[in-house]
Amino acid sequence: MTGANYHRKGFGLKEQVDVELNFDYDSELIQQLRSNGNVMQRGRVTIKLAEAFGFCWGVDRAVSMAYETRKHFPDRQIWITNEIIHNPVVNNNLKRKDIRFVQFNSDGSKNYNEVQADDVVILPAFGASVEELNLLAAKKCEIVDTTCPWVSRVWNRIAKYEKSDFTAIIHGKYNHEETIATSSRSGHYLIVQNLQEAEYVCNFILEGGKKEDFYQKFHKASSPGFDVDTQLVRVGIANQTTMLKGETERIGKLFEKTMLTKYGPDVIDEHFLSPGDTICDATQERQDAMLKMVDEHLDLVLVIGGFNSSNTGHLQEISEAKGLMSYHIDGVDCLLPGNRIRHKSLHEGIKETNDWLPDGEISIGITSGASTPDQVVAEVLERTFVLAETQTAP
Repeated sequence: MTGANYHRKGFGLKEQVDVELNFDYDSELIQQLRSNGNVMQRGRVTIKLAEAFGFCWGVDRAVSMAYETRKHFPDRQIWITNEIIHNPVVNNNLKRKDIRFVQFNSDGSKNYNEVQADDVVILPAFGASVEELNLLAAKKCEIVDTTCPWVSRVWNRIAKYEKSDFTAIIHGKYNHEETIATSSRSGHYLIVQNLQEAEYVCNFILEGGKKEDFYQKFHKASSPGFDVDTQLVRVGIANQTTMLKGETERIGKLFEKTMLTKYGPDVIDEHFLSPGDTICDATQERQDAMLKMVDEHLDLVLVIGGFNSSNTGHLQEISEAKGLMSYHIDGVDCLLPGNRIRHKSLHEGIKETNDWLPDGEISIGITSGASTPDQVVAEVLERTFVLAETQTAP
């Protein structure tokens, strides 16, 4: 999109909103931790903070642009097409600024009926689908686009596939906002959530199978009218930017090997295109830091971030793969009285666990997703220190 009503950058008000952003999201405790080598001890608790955690550049940019938008349009109705990022604190702060969120219909579609031509509409860091952009353009709304440049980078890759009549194999979650936006830019696509689904597709390419079973398995994760006979002949790999980098790479190599086996090396370029590196730098930095941290001696790990945050969930996967006791929480309210914790399990959803904080000297690893403010992490640390002290009090 282009034109006077489309804004891809801020409004030159970054310095003016920085004071408010720092007040809302920064923490002196976290600054102290960083200056002390990311280690802190209070009483019987030693905290080890991952080297990379929390707000990434793209998230900081999106939130800052939202704050600038309110200051630039003080009297206009402002909407966001979805959560600006996957963090409840940030989204609630925007609601308090009278920024409204587009609501969903009962069928899961978005209801734009209340959005008027004079309104300002913010596109979140995950981006927006082509259909949404067309709808907003038809309404003649003012658009503020905070889409992360890493997401746009994937879209550029998708555009090349589309131009060359390749099907986009997208490593992602079919119902995630980013993947919805990405797939909308491809005429033919197939979304695989993990290596197991990728193996299913590759086996089908090599050995065939029941088409009905294939269509049933991917009916929510494929382009309309997807045809296995014609649309698995030329494929290119793309990804949701917050997926595990190692898994995206394995999926890419699996499809490359599959197409080499089926068509041979002489014509591989006519049947397979590699994505290059389109996993977000910040996502990879946080995953690398998590891999390093879980190699240390830790009694348990707290992974802090929105329950619907993909990149936070993958940090939890790394911890559990190491065999560590770990809890994915979205903030301080998850630390409940009576040594109970509310957390999201990888396989059981949101649940409560008793006696999560063990007795004696304990070492706790802490990390947070790319959408989690430092202030949220600090609140969790302070509550943890208090709970540990209360447990040992006479």
